[in-house]
Amino acid sequence: MLEIDGSHGEGGGQILRTALSLSCLLKKPFRIFNIRTGRKRPGLMPQHLSCVRALILISNAKAHGDVIGSTELVFEPSDPKAGEYFFDIGTAGSTTLLLQAVLPTLIFQRDHSRITLTGGTHVPFSPSYHFVSDVFMPILAKLGITLHASILQYGFYPRGGGKISIEVSPSSKVKALTLVDKAEPLKMSGISVVSDLPLSIADRQKNAALEAIGRSGLTAEIETYKVTSYSPGTFLFLKARTQDCLAGFSSLGERGKRAETVGKEAAEELLNYDRTTACLDHYLSDQIVLYLANADSESSFTTSGITEHLLTNLWIIEKFLGIRYSIQGEKGHPGKVTIIP
Repeated sequence: MLEIDGSHGEGGGQILRTALSLSCLLKKPFRIFNIRTGRKRPGLMPQHLSCVRALILISNAKAHGDVIGSTELVFEPSDPKAGEYFFDIGTAGSTTLLLQAVLPTLIFQRDHSRITLTGGTHVPFSPSYHFVSDVFMPILAKLGITLHASILQYGFYPRGGGKISIEVSPSSKVKALTLVDKAEPLKMSGISVVSDLPLSIADRQKNAALEAIGRSGLTAEIETYKVTSYSPGTFLFLKARTQDCLAGFSSLGERGKRAETVGKEAAEELLNYDRTTACLDHYLSDQIVLYLANADSESSFTTSGITEHLLTNLWIIEKFLGIRYSIQGEKGHPGKVTIIP
């Protein structure tokens, strides 16, 4: 049985999510120990347990240690099955992090699947729904993976209650990808959104972002609108793209945080990306490597930042798949990643 030290590298929930995904995909059992031992609240939290329980259901797996606070888990998958699945994470737990965990297994099944998830759609420390729908999924489409996403209800902290639905088409293989040269000016666009708050807040977020972008001699198109949710909330999402390259950046509002700060945060991240020659942003980079590791030939891409998340994900993928990979550049700086399945 594969043994995994959960304290390696980033040492958080990502190691567990990637291990669960690859375990089900390969039908390879594993034991993970030291789960989140470096965190203030070590062990499995409800968010992580949601991923474990979801993949137990999808792959008819056996698990030991799947309780809150456990720092060790044994997971033994059986036969994953496509189908229609509904997962309620509870309150504002991240729907997108759970989606990351279950997608790889369902993509490689023979039949279509539909996943409906309730929880948080735009919450801290996780990709926003719009990052997934507008950045992550279009890149997967370049790999030959077809997904359709819809948001049925927005969910903000603390009550959550958001709902998203993902339709998964089966893929027999993954195309390799080479994205190394930005080559052309970025086209920038975005949305500024409020729920149960005045639309003027969305306008202030938008104007602050446009002002920051304009100071760099660039332009963007940003729409504003209101949505409904169980908790008040705001966010601004910015997308930058060329024909081949893609990046996305989000900033969330919170009590006491000025709307102008929300707008500037996302804009500054986008501008930092624009100052590099990289094709992919550092968030997308660590999310895409699992799929490239299952591609039919060598892939390479440039990233705006080599992060601990990226390095940790490559480490755990190598343990399961035995891939070869190389990284040009230093942690915390732009670089190039090459993956040989």
